[in-house]
Amino acid sequence: MVELASIVKAYDIRGTVPDQLDNAVAHALGKAFVQTLREDGDRADRIVLAYDMRPSSPGLAASFAAGATAAGARVVDARLSSTDLLYYASGALDLPGAMFTASHNPAQYNGIKMCRAGARPIGQDTGLAEIRDRAQALLDAGETETTGSAEVERHDMLAEYAAHLRTLVDLSKIRPLTVVVDAGNGMAGHTVPAVLGDAVLDPLPLRIIPLYFELDGSFPNHEANPLKPENLVDLQQAVRDHGADIGLAFDGDADRCFVVDENADPVSPSAITALVAVRELAKHPGSTVIHNLITSSAVPEIVREHGGTPLRSRVGHSFIKAEMARTNAVFGGEHSAHYYFRDFWNADTGMLAAMHVLAALGEQDRPLSKLVAQYSRYAASGEINSTVDDQQAKLAEVERALSGDQGAEIDHLDGLTVRWPDGAWINLRPSNTEPLLRLNVEAATTERMAELRDRTLALVRG
Repeated sequence: MVELASIVKAYDIRGTVPDQLDNAVAHALGKAFVQTLREDGDRADRIVLAYDMRPSSPGLAASFAAGATAAGARVVDARLSSTDLLYYASGALDLPGAMFTASHNPAQYNGIKMCRAGARPIGQDTGLAEIRDRAQALLDAGETETTGSAEVERHDMLAEYAAHLRTLVDLSKIRPLTVVVDAGNGMAGHTVPAVLGDAVLDPLPLRIIPLYFELDGSFPNHEANPLKPENLVDLQQAVRDHGADIGLAFDGDADRCFVVDENADPVSPSAITALVAVRELAKHPGSTVIHNLITSSAVPEIVREHGGTPLRSRVGHSFIKAEMARTNAVFGGEHSAHYYFRDFWNADTGMLAAMHVLAALGEQDRPLSKLVAQYSRYAASGEINSTVDDQQAKLAEVERALSGDQGAEIDHLDGLTVRWPDGAWINLRPSNTEPLLRLNVEAATTERMAELRDRTLALVRG
């Protein structure tokens, strides 16, 4: 019997198919999803469902739909979608939603991202634990099916999604740009032609060079995870070969976007967060901008310089979205290249972030490297993972060692953060899914960053 606790994570569901996630599990989760919404007083008579290009996705989605139907809900089938397209559907139709995807995970995985009507997040603390427990009870009692009929209303929303994004960022008047896009055989191969190409809407002054736009959930070319440097190699080479102005890489479900400049050098997601924040503050002066505690210190500095109010948050989309809603923030950004927009139901969309970068680049004459230099002020380590047996014990050990430094400030918003009087900081936080501690370090100079990085890693791994 499957133990759902092993696949229900902090923000979504991820597991290997079929040993952890199969049709019976999907059916139980579909029924539990509707039942939990109804118990919480949310609208549950109709839900919207979508899925990515993984071979297992259509079958799992159909079983989930059958479970939802058995619980009394009608299902709107948005069919092949990126995750942000599902969020669009949830927002535009004002319906709860479920997206079948395992994002950047390898081919043997699949999963489910769920939201309430209006793309409001569902995480462990906002309903996912209840859905898990209710589905587990159904499975334990044998009160579920592997198949079943669902009352499905098919509604392909790609054209509506593309048109909506075009209303948020005007790319029609920018200078011509050559743009290499690596879809990683993921859902950006479906959405980029509709939004940035001429497959659905009027052509833009963009020459798109496509890499791996063929939808293939086996990921034959490289992992669809642009945060790993090895997965950017093909994009970087294509930028050089074509003399492109910019390169864009999307993850498997296309809710994250990573950027490289005209020299094929990666652009920090913190710099992208600051760039987009400046653009949004120009439209909405004085607004709040959310940033997680791993983003560069440059982000809150730049937000304040442009009249905005920065607000620091824990890592993770459910926390960011909750803060977006609570504060009516105009924008939010994370170090992992997730970007959130008030104009997009507070949800994350890599495509809209990419459009902002293209607009900022195309509205002036400097190359991207010069444009983003003003947003990159500090030396950062990037995220470094270490395997540990006892995460909490190791965190306590590191805190004891570093807290004795003169002027060191400690906080526990998310794991352990230590900040020194010179502005340097480290954050060490446990993974939600693996026996890992994740380290991020930033300082004014590369030498100071390396000193703190090496010192902290010696404590973690010693």
